[in-house]
Amino acid sequence: MLLPPGTGVEVRNGFDGSWSKGFEVAAVEDGGYRVLRCSDRTLLPRAFTDDEVRRTRKGASMWWV
Repeated sequence: MLLPPGTGVEVRNGFDGSWSKGFEVAAVEDGGYRVLRCSDRTLLPRAFTDDEVRRTRKGASMWWV
């Protein structure tokens, strides 16, 4: 499923496989998704594949944003 820019997403944590909240899709590239951290609008340094991002689940709190 293609997630368009601006979509809120969770990113899979490379250390323990958990999902981290507070991100959004910045761009879609051949290599995957470029992702922005919502708290400080920082573009993460690499692209994420389809299995490393998922749409933010309804009811997921982002109280710090």
